[in-house]
This record gives sequence, structure tokens and C-alpha cells, in this order.
Amino acid sequence: MTPTGQRIVEAAEDLFYHRGITAVGVDLVAEHSGASKRTLYNQFGSKEHLVAAYLSARDARWRTLTEAEVAACGDAVDAVTAPFVALQEWSRTSSRGCAFLNALAELPDPDDPARRIALEQKRWLRELFERLAEEAGATAPGELATQLFLLHEGALATLPLGQEDLGAGAELARALTRASIPSA
Repeated sequence: MTPTGQRIVEAAEDLFYHRGITAVGVDLVAEHSGASKRTLYNQFGSKEHLVAAYLSARDARWRTLTEAEVAACGDAVDAVTAPFVALQEWSRTSSRGCAFLNALAELPDPDDPARRIALEQKRWLRELFERLAEEAGATAPGELATQLFLLHEGALATLPLGQEDLGAGAELARALTRASIPSA
């Protein structure tokens, strides 16, 4: 991506995340990025593709943070709940909740490229929980993954109410994980 394209995505991320995707037009993104509307369209082709670029960039950062938290764990059992640790860190700068849940609420068209990115991000997280649960020796890794995924998404949905629920969610995740792994 060109430096101008990167600047446009950064401006779009700030605006789309804080004000909402449907509430922000390309004129405002162009103005905030210091680029012309023509340059924006030359770089991304449409608002839909700009939204997709914003969500892709955010997803890449989230996955990097989450995978780093998993890698930093001393054992497989702790790794299962590492996405909750990542969520606590991530949420210090993301007070409006989950950008992907917000996008799913705002973008109902199943063919929208940004909606597909948001759905893929959610599938990735669910699959990550299952892989980590299998590696830790959970008796029913798919069931544990579903429980942890639902708990994680619930913590995200309640984030605008305050960060205290994140700690409670992480503790519940650890308890569920310990209960599901015979050697824990």
C-alpha cells in the first residue's frame, strides 16, 4: 500500500470505528486523510473496499497481538485463555467495543467484502480456541472452544459498560478451561 493509501486507511479507521461505518462518507475520510476524494477512489475503488481495508488492517493487528500472547504462555493450558489477556490489552485503546461486531451490525449484505472479513475474523478466533483446547488436552475441545468464544464475544459486547467485565470474563474462561482439561 502506498503511503497515501496507508494515511487514508488510518483516517478511515479512526472515523469508522468512532463514528460508525454508515455515518461516515468518503468526503470526510478524504478530508481527514489529507487526500482528495479522487485519490481515495483511485486507491480503493469504493467505500466498501476502503471499509474492507480498514477491517483487514485491524484484523492483522489483533491476530498479531493474540498470537504473541499465546506464544508467551508457559504452558498449553494458559495458552487457551491467552485471547482474553490480549483482549484486555487491546481494549485499553478500543473503547467502542468490537469493530467487527459493529461492522456486522452495520453491514447486513452478505456479499459486502467488509462483512466477509468481519465474519472470517470471528471464525478465526473460534478456530483458534479449538486448536488451543486440543493442544492443551481438553476432553471436548469443540465444546470448550464454543464456550470460550461466546464468553469472549460477550465480554466484547459489554465493553462499552466498562473494563471490569473483562477481568471477570478472563477468570471464568480460566475456570472453564481448568474444568475441561483433566491434567489442569
